Amino acid sequence: MPATEIAISLGVPELELKADINSVDHPARLAYLKGKISQKIEIRKQMAILARVGSPAALEMSEKALLDMEDDE
Repeated sequence: MPATEIAISLGVPELELKADINSVDHPARLAYLKGKISQKIEIRKQMAILARVGSPAALEMSEKALLDMEDDE
């Protein structure tokens, strides 16, 4: 979920939330990044399931994700 939507759902000013998530060591940044990571994990799990059953798009996306992980090392 984009920061704008998060700000609206939390009832906080959008610019304030964006400033907080861009500030190193701010608790909002940590919470935001943890949320993004958990969503990425769920998406990758779904991609793996689809790749196992032969989805060409999921196979391609899985290969790209693996290459991205190697690039980050």
